[in-house]
Amino acid sequence: MPAAAIISKPNKPELKEVISGVVDWLKRHGYEVILDPQSSGHVSDCTCASRDQLHNYKPDFAVVLGGDGTLLAAARALAHAQVPLLAVNLGSLGFLTEISLSELYVHLESIIQQCCVVDERSMLHCRLIREGKIVHECEALNDVVVKATAARLADFELSINGYRVTDYKADALIVATPTGSTAYSLAAGGPILAPGVKALVITPVSPHSLTHRPIVVEESSKVLVEIFVGQEEGFLTMDGQLSIPIQSGDRVECELAKYRVKLMRQKNGQKFFDVLRSKLHWGER
Repeated sequence: MPAAAIISKPNKPELKEVISGVVDWLKRHGYEVILDPQSSGHVSDCTCASRDQLHNYKPDFAVVLGGDGTLLAAARALAHAQVPLLAVNLGSLGFLTEISLSELYVHLESIIQQCCVVDERSMLHCRLIREGKIVHECEALNDVVVKATAARLADFELSINGYRVTDYKADALIVATPTGSTAYSLAAGGPILAPGVKALVITPVSPHSLTHRPIVVEESSKVLVEIFVGQEEGFLTMDGQLSIPIQSGDRVECELAKYRVKLMRQKNGQKFFDVLRSKLHWGER
């Protein structure tokens, strides 16, 4: 029997009706349905599993109901199992979750009819290294951010592929994928990378310099950031959601993850630059 997972954003008033409808539709089309804990409270006759365990049920795809943050969390949970994600926007911006609620069942039908397109997005694999030992590892779809906690500048040393590139005095340093180039990196003055570009962008946040600019490097690059914050504490943040305390002298290593996120859409769905115009009001006067 084919299987489908549902991942949703908590505390959305419309979820009960939406999830009940999606579950009924999937069951009528022969799918076993597995829900994450945020979704399971809205229906009573489906299997429930934590997001980290959903892949054990081998779902053919997952319906993600929420905003971009919900999709980022779903990507970290399921990308390694290569589960395609159908992202439906119930949030505010919805830059990544470009499918509207009114289009949900049209897209589900396209999956049944095998008429959907699967876009692959690169992810970052991040390691936190302290005194020569790896103390934390994680993946990110959007970005990895190294920053100080206090309202003061920190010192960063940037190396790429083992070669020292430059030093920064800044609030933070962002390492972003093409997908993440339209998120925090864009707000910090970084360039927009089309999703298919095989590159990473490194963007300083509020650098104390007249010359420092974002850097675009090959996606195969190994990016190493060392932070110096004196007696203060810093933070390593993945996708703006997972945050790990860091110390002065810690090193953060970022490289391309071994797997990519699979995002489902209709063949005639919105193109990347259409989304830029509609969601970010690009080019409006």
